[in-house]
Amino acid sequence: MTELLDPKNDYVFKRIFGSEENKDVLLAFLNHTFKNAGESLLTEIVLINPYLDKDTPRDKQSILDIRAKTDQGELINVEMQLFNQYDLEKRTLFYWGKQYSGQLLEGQRYSQLKKCVAINIVNFKMLANDQYHNVFHLREDHTDIPLTDVIEIHFMEIPKLNDENIQMKDGLVRWLLFLKGMTKSSWEALMMHEPEPALKKAMSVLEFLSQDEQARQRYIDRQKFLWDEASMIEGAREEGLKKGMEEGIQKGIEEGIKEGIKEGIKEGEAESKRKIAMNMLTLGLDQATIIKATGLTPSELEELQKEKE
Repeated sequence: MTELLDPKNDYVFKRIFGSEENKDVLLAFLNHTFKNAGESLLTEIVLINPYLDKDTPRDKQSILDIRAKTDQGELINVEMQLFNQYDLEKRTLFYWGKQYSGQLLEGQRYSQLKKCVAINIVNFKMLANDQYHNVFHLREDHTDIPLTDVIEIHFMEIPKLNDENIQMKDGLVRWLLFLKGMTKSSWEALMMHEPEPALKKAMSVLEFLSQDEQARQRYIDRQKFLWDEASMIEGAREEGLKKGMEEGIQKGIEEGIKEGIKEGIKEGEAESKRKIAMNMLTLGLDQATIIKATGLTPSELEELQKEKE
């Protein structure tokens, strides 16, 4: 078998799932996603931003997510994330909001807004549970009453797929196993379970792309860009942490010096008061006068008297 490209690479992902000729592949994947989430299945989709040969994966501005519309007018956005760029939850909500609000033209009513679904397939762990597929809606905390059904956000965490939760009879698992990366053993495992026509087609497209010299070069270009971007982000993050620690240490030293001076002044003032009070006791002045002059408490003055004796 030819060494297969990684289908998680977003350029390859869009070639497989985001082209007009492979629209049936995307529809099958989406239906397994919705079935796993207990949602209604789709009958038809329209690609809003299909893959075009002129798309260049070297361009940072390349649109490498997949956008589709159902026959009911609902919008679906599918995105593959190889590396953790952090704040993915906020980024997802931001783009979901733009997609949702972007439906309305001037003068149209809010009732015309349709449901928007965001599907994030990520190659890292991000949520604090063992589920590889998590689905979020907008509901009341105590009663679980839905506020609206227009928002639906999916996170599929590929690294959470392991020997314990891989159930080959689950259609979504088979698709995610395909996306996890096609080794010889995983390829054979999928073939043993007689993959559905759409998954078999996806496997054939991956084989074709892996043997195509131009596609392989574009894959390499995109992979390099993604690695460089991830390295730059991680470098900036480490530099920020280092700078923050240095500033924190310096601030701690400065604060320590300030506190030390304050304590020194307090101690010096206290010692000075004690000396003045001792001299006043030697002169035979009464306690009330000494307390008023030095600010010492009666108990502190009694301690001094004992020391004098």
